[in-house]
Amino acid sequence: MQKIDYKNIDIFVENTYNVEENARKKRYLALFSEMKDNEILCTAHHQDDQAETLLLQLFRGSGVAGLAAMPKIKKINGCELYRPLLGISRKQIMDYAIANHIDWVEDDSNQNTNFRRNLLRIEFLPRLNEVFGNLTANITRSAKHQSEALELMRDLAELDINSHSLIINDRLQVDGLVRLSQRRMTNVIRHHISRLGYAFPSKKVLQEIITLIKAKADAKPIVSWSHYELRRYQKELYFFDENQTHIPKHCDYFESLKDLPNFEIRYRIEGQRIKHQNKEHSQSLKKVLQEANIPPWERDRLRMYYVDGKLRAIEGLGEMEEA
Repeated sequence: MQKIDYKNIDIFVENTYNVEENARKKRYLALFSEMKDNEILCTAHHQDDQAETLLLQLFRGSGVAGLAAMPKIKKINGCELYRPLLGISRKQIMDYAIANHIDWVEDDSNQNTNFRRNLLRIEFLPRLNEVFGNLTANITRSAKHQSEALELMRDLAELDINSHSLIINDRLQVDGLVRLSQRRMTNVIRHHISRLGYAFPSKKVLQEIITLIKAKADAKPIVSWSHYELRRYQKELYFFDENQTHIPKHCDYFESLKDLPNFEIRYRIEGQRIKHQNKEHSQSLKKVLQEANIPPWERDRLRMYYVDGKLRAIEGLGEMEEA
């Protein structure tokens, strides 16, 4: 028998709210952390898992994206996830394993009916299968229909995005969005959130986003869900994942200045005035940042490069000097 390398990874779920969802995310993060470049993660999700997923999403009141259940191929955190067994039932897999004398390890928690998925699998699905023959296969066929409908919605979103130039530098453009009907606007927002790899917001949060889009031009509201955030600035919508650390990008002048004696990185202070080397008069740094369309929440993080105590350049703006 061929030996297979095995590694045990312990995970700890701190948040007791929605243990199943949090544990699932932790498992994927642990698996992805072991992957090398160009590797694909294959999981043994099967037809019964797909049926359970669709029913759980249905009970939550999910829309088309949720009812499409698990896709066969999916990108998560830049890694590719492949589920080759979605069309095969649990019974078929177990029959094959028994016939070929293959042992498997059963997770003890699979019998804990305090978890909704286990409750559904152990107590409800067997009864439903007695009443509706071939139920699992029929449910997974419905998931496939929903998946096809989801693709059509994505195609429509892409059509609207390209027709109205709705995305520039990963930012949604408010002027274009307001020209769409509310349904198509919502479809574009959901599609963009999916492209970013973020979790879908609830219907209530989506309505808050629509309200943000229609707010006055000078309004600066914020919409949050889970660990995600949406802000509006200068008729653009900025999306953030608060779990992703902001890593500042150095401007072109950093490499030429960093090795000079007495090189320092500082950050702006209130009331500071600067002068662009190609301009005659000085301006307040606040005004310069406004004219450069740099959002307020990014201004305090801009790196200012000093040599011998004198300002030489500002990240994202170029060569500058203090007035």
